[in-house]
Parts: sequence; structure tokens; C-alpha cells
Amino acid sequence: MNDWLNNALFGWYPYVALTVFLLGSLLRFDHSQFTWRSGSSQLLRRKQLMWGSNLFHVGILAIFGGHLVGLLTPVVVFDTLGISHTFKQLLAITFGGAAGVACWVGIALLAHRRLFDARVRNTSSFADIAILLVLWAQLTLGLATIFVSANHLDGSEMLRFMAWAQGVVTLQPGIAGLVADVNPIFKLHLFLGMTIFLVFPFTRLVHVWSAPIWYLGRKGYQVVRTTRSVTGRPKAAVAAPKAAAAPAPIWVPQPQPAVGDD
Repeated sequence: MNDWLNNALFGWYPYVALTVFLLGSLLRFDHSQFTWRSGSSQLLRRKQLMWGSNLFHVGILAIFGGHLVGLLTPVVVFDTLGISHTFKQLLAITFGGAAGVACWVGIALLAHRRLFDARVRNTSSFADIAILLVLWAQLTLGLATIFVSANHLDGSEMLRFMAWAQGVVTLQPGIAGLVADVNPIFKLHLFLGMTIFLVFPFTRLVHVWSAPIWYLGRKGYQVVRTTRSVTGRPKAAVAAPKAAAAPAPIWVPQPQPAVGDD
């Protein structure tokens, strides 16, 4: 890959993707709040949806957390904690691989349900189907990188990706050169990952911003319906309204016959 294309894809494109990701999400929330949803179709093929959704969400949260911590934590932190690069590489392969497989199976179930169930497909937009396929391709690439990473357990390749990601966040120049000669499968994985950030505001993925995380810190309560009043006594039965009494007859004096003279 020539220098110009490498700089465009891994030096400039990350900032384009992140800018659209942040500003696009803000503008969509501000101007199109009625589209800020995940478009649930849970009444159709509910069992397959339950398995696919749970596996996908558990897996994707683990993958996202692992990437966030693994790429953006400074190397000095791992060195201070005594975590070797080899151990970190093995942890990424095992933990990330398990989460990736769970997520891959989940999204495969979701994609199968959305593509091969006519009722679900009729309620799906192009963006709904496209983002599922893009995520599935990204997960496939991520799982494929495990076999490449297994050939360099010293963590040298991983350190380059850490330096690149932290360079993007801290606006360091010349960061594209850090990944210029890495394996092409890593470059495809990076490019597709940035593309997901780019299209994020235009898909159902925006519902991530509305995740009810605050529920985790809420005090629990239980809603119970009862037939008892607040005093503990059974509520009095509501008597049926009595039929209206018939009105009393009105007495009208009748005329008396006239009494003649004898």
C-alpha cells in the first residue's frame, strides 16, 4: 500500500469517522428524535430473537470493553502492574475469542431471522439489514486476526496498534506510519471498524446512547396489585345502583255529581 493511501485511510479517515460519529449522533437526536430507537420486532420469532440478542449484546459489550481498555490504556500502566505483553496478548486471544464467538453466533441468528423471515424482512429497512451484515463481517475479520496474532505472542504487533489508537485520540501526527506494514487482515479490520463509526448515526445503533445504564444504581422496588385498601381491610364491594322507585301517583279530585232539589 502506497504512502498516500495509507495516510488517507489510517491518518485522516479516523478523524472523519469520529467527527461524523459524534456530530451526526448529536444532530439526529436534536432533529429526529422519533427515529431514535432500535425498531423492535420482538413479537416475531421471539425465541430466536432472545438467543441472538442476548449472545450478541453480551459479546459485543465484552469486545468493546476489551478494545477500549486494551488499546487506550498507556503501556506504562501495564508495566507498572507487572502485566507482560505476552500475557496481555494471550488474554486478548482467549477472552476476546470467546466473546467474539458468542457475538458472531448471536448476530448470525439475528441476520438469519431478519433475512429469511418474510414478516421480519418486510418490517426492516435497508440500514437495518446492512448494519447487521457489516457487523457480522467485522466480527469475522476480528476472529480471523486471532490466527495471525498467535504467531507473534511477544505482543509487538499489539503495541503498534496501541500506539496508533492513542495517537489518534491525542492528535499525534504521523500515526499512519505505525500500521503501514501490518498484516492486511488487521488493516481491513481497522478500516471496517472506523466505517462502523462513520455510519453509526444513520442506523439503529444510535440506541446505544440511550442504554438505561442508570437502572443499575436504582433502588429496587416491586409493584404489587391487591384488593385490599391501604388500611389492610378488604375494600367494600361496590353496590349496584338501585333501580329508581316509581313515582307516587298524584291524586286528582274527581268532580262530584250535582245534588238536585226535592
